[in-house]
Amino acid sequence: MEMAAGTMTGKLVRRGSYVFPPGLRLNLPLYLFHKFFKPGNPILLFEHLRRYGRAAHYRILWNDVVLLNEPEDIREVLIDKAASFGKDRTQKRMKILLGEGLITSDGETHQRGRRIVAPAFHRQRIQRYAGQIVELAGGVGATWRPGETMDIAAEMMRLALQITARTLFDTEVTAEIREINEQVNAIMDLYNYLVALPRAELLLKTPLPGMRRFRRAKARLDAVVDGMIGARQAEMESSANSAEARGDLLSLLLAARDDGAGGDGLKLTDDELRDQVLTLFLAGYETVANALTWTWMLLGQNREAEARLHRELDAVLGGRLPTLEDMPRLVYTAMVLSESMRLYPPAWAMGREVLEDVRIGPYALPKGTMIFFSQYIVHRDTRWFPEPERFDPERFRAEAKAGRPRFAYFPFGGGGRQCIGESFAWMEATLVLATLAQRWRLELEPGQWIEPQPKITLRPKSGIRMRAVERAVCRMQ
Repeated sequence: MEMAAGTMTGKLVRRGSYVFPPGLRLNLPLYLFHKFFKPGNPILLFEHLRRYGRAAHYRILWNDVVLLNEPEDIREVLIDKAASFGKDRTQKRMKILLGEGLITSDGETHQRGRRIVAPAFHRQRIQRYAGQIVELAGGVGATWRPGETMDIAAEMMRLALQITARTLFDTEVTAEIREINEQVNAIMDLYNYLVALPRAELLLKTPLPGMRRFRRAKARLDAVVDGMIGARQAEMESSANSAEARGDLLSLLLAARDDGAGGDGLKLTDDELRDQVLTLFLAGYETVANALTWTWMLLGQNREAEARLHRELDAVLGGRLPTLEDMPRLVYTAMVLSESMRLYPPAWAMGREVLEDVRIGPYALPKGTMIFFSQYIVHRDTRWFPEPERFDPERFRAEAKAGRPRFAYFPFGGGGRQCIGESFAWMEATLVLATLAQRWRLELEPGQWIEPQPKITLRPKSGIRMRAVERAVCRMQ
């Protein structure tokens, strides 16, 4: 549905000295049988609330929740008044899976982790992975057969897993990597329930079947990751090769120290290492795979854009594999990915908790208020993106981008917690798309229902079936 700037009216809600936006009159659980409230799909609720315009307010039991839709208000939360906000309950619950990694940690713990991890994502370091990404993408493409129907979501997950294994662990997809993937998926299946249930941390210790499955999966996950870290530590201690020479992210993290401004000069502890590795595994694997999956679907629905993409790839690459040096000339390829992440952002929503009474725009919010803003919703604002459901990469020409507010489009977040792997993700997605799309077209199989599933990332609920068609005009040598 197209989301206008606001189609419902309502007065500000005043409670003592506090001022909330208009919104739902009743407590949210009382709307359980309304079509906009489905606990497993909060996007439906956010789409309904978007009709209130700039912001909307509702309550869950005794908790105040505010959905912000205005880019300038989002900027206040993420940048101008960032010190007044901490992680929301949803992201705190992710600590059950990711511990104190970069996604979930706050305060000095987050700052220390970011100082240590940041050098591993320096542009010159991540650029060394470009050749590996292209090699692995070409290998996956070589397994496709003309006329073959496949689940492109599963294919992109398979490829992203290979890339993560190589760049994070400097290995192939071993039994250990598959085990990590299986246990992460098992935990992800339970994630929405962990977020929705009150005091889920206490429920984890109960004999409920779901909680027992979670405990088994998390124990196995930690054991596998700890084992891989321990093996790499022993290998580095007995080898003359430096972490820099080896180059994978795990080796760099093992050698890194907190030497930045205000740092303590110490390395990551064993627990910190495991938490950061799990975070990088999930972030590097899930997000890019989902972005590419939605991109293939959108290209399959928009043949004109697909044809233009192919013309660019033919002109720039001339039948050879892409390299890092080609990226500045793959302008339309980047625009296609940008528009795909506008419509289906892998990170589809963000949240913060108010740590102290604060004013945001015309609203005065008390400590404890939960704040949400959704890329999925804001990216469909008709003020910045006319006909928002239409796939149009031209929206990302330089002049078009210059005419929009900073937080009209923010697939990687913003402020001090902006995704540390953003440059890596852009490089990976661009090189994978260029490698595969110059050889293959993918056609959507008719008759399938494709539904976004908002969990930690935005996945297609039941995959996406597409048929491979080899391009005769350009065959890779």
